[in-house]
Parts: sequence; C-alpha cells; structure tokens
Amino acid sequence: MAGGRFAPGHLGELTQLVPFEMVDEALIATRAVQARLRDLPSRVMVYLTLAACLFPETGYPGVWRKLTGALVGLPVAAPTASALAQARRRVGAKPLRWLFDLLRGPAAGVGTAGVWWRELLVVALGGTILTVPDTSAVLTRFTKQAGIHGGTGYPQVRLLALVACGTRTLIDAVFGPTTSGETTYAPRLLPSLRAGMILLADRNFAAQKLVADIAATGADVLVRLKNSRTMPVLARYRDGSYLSTLGPARVRVIDCEITVTTTAGKHTGLCRLATTLLDHHPHPAAELATLYHQRWEIETAYLELKSTILGGRVLRSRTPQGIDQEIYALLVVYQLLRTAMADATSTRPGTDPDRAGFSIAWQAARDQIILAAGVIAGTVIDLTGTIGRHVLANLLPVRRLRVSPRIVERAISKYQARGPRIDRTSYKATTGIEILAPAGP
Repeated sequence: MAGGRFAPGHLGELTQLVPFEMVDEALIATRAVQARLRDLPSRVMVYLTLAACLFPETGYPGVWRKLTGALVGLPVAAPTASALAQARRRVGAKPLRWLFDLLRGPAAGVGTAGVWWRELLVVALGGTILTVPDTSAVLTRFTKQAGIHGGTGYPQVRLLALVACGTRTLIDAVFGPTTSGETTYAPRLLPSLRAGMILLADRNFAAQKLVADIAATGADVLVRLKNSRTMPVLARYRDGSYLSTLGPARVRVIDCEITVTTTAGKHTGLCRLATTLLDHHPHPAAELATLYHQRWEIETAYLELKSTILGGRVLRSRTPQGIDQEIYALLVVYQLLRTAMADATSTRPGTDPDRAGFSIAWQAARDQIILAAGVIAGTVIDLTGTIGRHVLANLLPVRRLRVSPRIVERAISKYQARGPRIDRTSYKATTGIEILAPAGP
C-alpha cells in the first residue's frame, strides 16, 4: 500500500496489472501531475476513476469509501463530491487513454487454446452504443437518435472495437457521436491490424474500399456479404468456393447453407462469405464457414462490458470531457479483468480462456478493492492471484452451441420491442454446413 496521501490510490489486486509506476508515467507523459501535493493527488484520482467503473451503482463519494474502508489506522481525507469532481476534471482523459494504449492487446500466448486458427490470430470488428446523461453540455457533442415517438431518451455514444476472439481482450477501440456510422470509424482501427491476423466482420463492413484497406495492412479478412449481392465468378474451386472481386480486392466467395437442429425443431438459412484467403487447400471453405461463428465473441464482450460491468446503466459523466475519461477508464478496467482471466487460464495448459467466467472475475476484483488486498505483488510472481483462483475454481463447461430467438430490446427499458411474443428459452443445438456451388457456367 502506498503511504500518506497516496494510500487511497489502488485497485485492489488489479493494481498489480496497473501499478503505481505505470500510472505515474501516464501522468508525466500527459502532463497531468498535480502542481502541488494536496489531499487528492492525480495518481489517486486515476485509481478512483478506474474503481468507479467496477462500482457503477455507487457515486464517487461511495467509491472513495470503498477504497479507504480497509485503510484502518491511516489518516485519509474525507473529500466532498464537489472536491472529487474538480480533481477528476484536473486529471482529464489523457492519462486514461495513455493507459488504454499501453494495456490493449490480445493477451494470448502462442499456445493459448481457442485463440488461433491455422496460425492466424482470430480477431473481430464490431460496434455498439453506450448511453450518456441528457445534459446541455453533453448535447453539444452527442445526440439522441431520432424516432417516430421523439427519439431516444438519452444521448448516445458509438463505440467500435477490435477484439481478440479467443481471450475477448481489446486490441483497439474508438468512439464518438452516433452521427457517424461504424464504417466511418473503422479506418481508425486499421493501424492495429497486421499480417498474421484474420479479421471477422459482419455485412456492415463489406464495403469495397474498407475491405481493400484492411487487406493492405497484411491482415486477412472473412466478411459476410448480403445474399442478394451479385459476385462475378472468375474461377471455381474443388471445395465449392469461387474466385471473385470486391472492388479492387480479389476474394474467394463461399456460399453455404447452415442448418441448426434443436429440440425445438430445425432451421435452415443461407450465408455468403468473402475472404482474402484465396488458396482453398490450406483454408477449406467448410472450416472458414465454421470459423465465422466466432465473430459473435465481440458481441459477448460488449454484453460483459454493458451488462455485467455497467448493469445497463447510463454513464455518470455529465460533460463531453468527462465522458471521454469515463469510457477510457471503462475500457482499461475491462482489459484488466480480461488480462487477469487470461493469465489465470494460462496456468492450466489446454484450457480455453472462454471457460473463464467474467462475472466471477468482476465480483472477485470488487471484493479485493473493498479489502484493499493484493495491492503490491509479492517477490514470487503469481500469475493466478486471488481473482484467478476464483476463476479457476468456477470454470464454465466446455462451450456447447446454443441458439435462442433474437429480439430487439433496450437494456434500460422494461418494455420489449413491438412484435409477437417470443419464447426466450435457449436450446442445445447442432449445426450442419453445406457449401453450395455457384450458379452459372
């Protein structure tokens, strides 16, 4: 534990992943160190902002009490909500962004199970929406979505991320107003792509220039196309795929019929995929069709971030600058949890990281903050730690494919979208994939 005025500055056991020296370097690099040492040093405020992401149900004074509750016998300040707000504004968003840029990455070793496909790192690209407070300051940058009944009740932020599918860690992320679409933000993530990756993306990202720009980074692409999209057949391959073009990029197209069989019945649908992996011998069409299912890992990551961590709540900050700070803090905390989970599962060779329960790690991290435990690492490196031991003691079963009817609903609303009543039960499922030969000569 740090001494003096710095004592409240910790993140429980997660401090070992974002130690004091790292935070101090972030503050120095972004010129956010306090001019004079007072009761609320900048380092302490960075940790408070991070801890607040783990306790979204509590105001900042309540988070302060959780950070200091176990510091028995140490003289700690009792700041007001106003003092905490002023100190957070003084620090700003830049140190949190610096930390995210340092910590982001796949958190996967060469032998990590479920992370690689034919020596390619599997990553996914996708977007989501975060809801922010409805204040006049926020509305100068973020807008509400229009609708037939007056639009949404809150302004919204568009978040776009690049996620490593195996560990669900963040490789990169950008965010901004919803007035710009996902394909507008996507090019800002391309510098984080490289050769040795295969990027999975949905139909929204099948724009000709975007696919060509992704391919130019050296990364390979597996993107879904609209079934009605006309694709020229330049050559046919034995696995049922065919050579085609997507703007300036040469791609291999895979038309497949996917049948999902459950105890509730059978459903069959068509799927059209395009990939820059042109050689069908090392990259068979059927395996690529199966691989594409991993794109849903990014949706699970967003569920963990928005439902488990935030609990469907609106973000706290009431200014655009505060929202930037809070979102970067949220991304850092998510990455710390996922890194701790990946470290823990790596101690058991052959264990797929997706068997680690996110809610278990999240709750254990909260407990360690309240106890102010595990802040300083011991002389012997312990990759597992208390959080990891909770995760390993409660590993999820090996994943079985499950399906459930899809319905649109808002996390902050108790009312479902208009439409017929749908059974939300999930069913064990098996799938069958048939590659369809292209029509024509």
